[in-house]
Amino acid sequence: MHTGENEHGLRKILDMTRLMGIVLLALHFYYYCYSAFAQWQLTAALTDRVLQNIQRTGLFNRFYTSKLIAIAFLGISLLGAKGRKNEKVNHKKGGSCIAAGLLLYFSSHLCLKSISAPGTATVCYMVVTTIGFILMLTGGTLLSRVIKGKLSPRDVFNKEAERFTQEERLIENEFSINLPARYNLRGKWRRSWINIINPFRGLLVLGSPGSGKSYFVIRHVITQHIRKGFTLFVYDFKFSDLSCIAYNTYLKHKPLYPVAPDFYVINFDDLSRSHRCNPLEPSTMSDIINAAESARTILVGLNREWIKRQGDFFVESPINFLCAVIWFLRRYRNGEFCTLPHVIELMQVDYDTLFSVLRTEKEIEVLINPFITAYLNDAMEQLEGQIAAAKVAMARLSSPQLYYVLSGSDFTLDINNPDAPKILCMGNNPQKIGIYGAVISLYVNRLVKLVNQRGMQKSSLIFDEFPTIYLSGMDSLVATARSNKVATTLGVQDFSQLRKDYGREQADVILNITGNIISGQVTGDTARQLSERFGKIMQDRSSFSINSADTSISHSKQLEAAIPPSSIAALSSGEFVGMVADNPEQKIELKAFHCEILNDHRSLKKEQENYKEIPVFKKLDSAIVQRNYLQIKQDVADLVQSQMERLLSDPGLTHLIIKKGE
Repeated sequence: MHTGENEHGLRKILDMTRLMGIVLLALHFYYYCYSAFAQWQLTAALTDRVLQNIQRTGLFNRFYTSKLIAIAFLGISLLGAKGRKNEKVNHKKGGSCIAAGLLLYFSSHLCLKSISAPGTATVCYMVVTTIGFILMLTGGTLLSRVIKGKLSPRDVFNKEAERFTQEERLIENEFSINLPARYNLRGKWRRSWINIINPFRGLLVLGSPGSGKSYFVIRHVITQHIRKGFTLFVYDFKFSDLSCIAYNTYLKHKPLYPVAPDFYVINFDDLSRSHRCNPLEPSTMSDIINAAESARTILVGLNREWIKRQGDFFVESPINFLCAVIWFLRRYRNGEFCTLPHVIELMQVDYDTLFSVLRTEKEIEVLINPFITAYLNDAMEQLEGQIAAAKVAMARLSSPQLYYVLSGSDFTLDINNPDAPKILCMGNNPQKIGIYGAVISLYVNRLVKLVNQRGMQKSSLIFDEFPTIYLSGMDSLVATARSNKVATTLGVQDFSQLRKDYGREQADVILNITGNIISGQVTGDTARQLSERFGKIMQDRSSFSINSADTSISHSKQLEAAIPPSSIAALSSGEFVGMVADNPEQKIELKAFHCEILNDHRSLKKEQENYKEIPVFKKLDSAIVQRNYLQIKQDVADLVQSQMERLLSDPGLTHLIIKKGE
């Protein structure tokens, strides 16, 4: 027990041991320098008899025996020394003093050999030996003042304590995405695997620009899913980065499919490398609800601030108006002119003629009656507020290039049809995102409705920079598509970006229902939410308390964040954190990871150099595109004229004709 009596007795024992060493060293001087002491008349009969008795023990048979025993007593006395702790004192200082003391202590005999005068040699020998002894005593005392167990200055951010064991097994199945990685555990690098064995529960890929989302994650989702026989949709924000990967992987693994898929591209900038597809294909629009969803998608895509205002009168009115126009064209001649370009052109017709034509379709009467009433009651400000928002927004899409792509039907959007599987890449242009994003949103909305059905082939939907398009009901897709074997991959830079474009509520739902998350460097609220999701681990903690008498060192364990927000914010390119979901039949105990994904950069670069460009599907000139543009305008003019003639020629329908002032 640490009592005052025990400590006092221990100090006395140590002091006595040190004194014994000093006395023994003094006897050594007296014995081996006896002639000098006799010359100085410092001898006595009593001391001589004592020295003779000690000599019989053999202590002075060898020159260094007594000196070594004196050092031993000194060392024993230093073992219990407790000097005042000092953070500035280190082992180097104490070791240097001891080394210098040993050198002087054992080389001092040279004074006896090199100096001829006995008195001078004796003084020199004793002084040098004493200095060596004092230096060893000082060095030992300094060592007792060193603080043991200091925190390592190389780990000021406590990274070693935050590391945890991760999944090192390769767990694979017919749907999985497996990414090789390595992680650091207790200062050693270990190989691991990120096993996304259930991609149907959704995969959210986060990371600021340059963190490596596409290069380290999304490209492997594309290549591995094509290799495993998935049909594929790729939204390529920076066309043709991902599309080129998908095309060359498709060429390599096409023979592995039970039914070889076709490869299609939608690209509004280079029409020669683009197919044509009508997102309002009549055969895929079974009821007016499909028209309403399409109208909402296209208008919200053009006016992203409407996402937060859904339900407002001046938001729902333009959507209802556009829905009425779409459904009219769907019903007219069984959808002969049911394309988005025809919708845009029909909306630009003057109100008298447009309302008269629309009234011929009974199913949309309830949608257009409020507009007709406002028009007939001369409430033009209200009417313009209701309709002009739709007309002005849709007019932005009036482009010969867009009309050409949107008015054709080279393929349908049911990419996971077992009889006609497809791999579809859809390209955007960051400089024209405001226009192209709305059209692509419509394509995606219609595609999701067709893909998310039972009895279809397994498919993978990959969205790079997902917030740049608007997909209504994305949360329900992730929640329900699992049973229909539809895997969804969403690339997002930050949660704040998702909240800005989709609203806080829907963004939070998407985050919370996504089963698999892989995140590169993100900061702020995103990093905090991810850290909370990854949970806590038991970490070692050390604390130091220094006072004038002693140093107190305590070690403890406590639960701390497995991956703190600061660590997520400091990730390098290629480093990722995240969590995966598992299956009932394939359990993964270690779901969280903090690792560096391993890419074979050399082989990937070589592979990319051998990639084939996306081919030219058809040769086009501007005349063909312009002719198609004019033909659509003519189709709408003919439609309006024929309908008005029918109304005027049939007495039973003349009441449908709208005339201002009626």
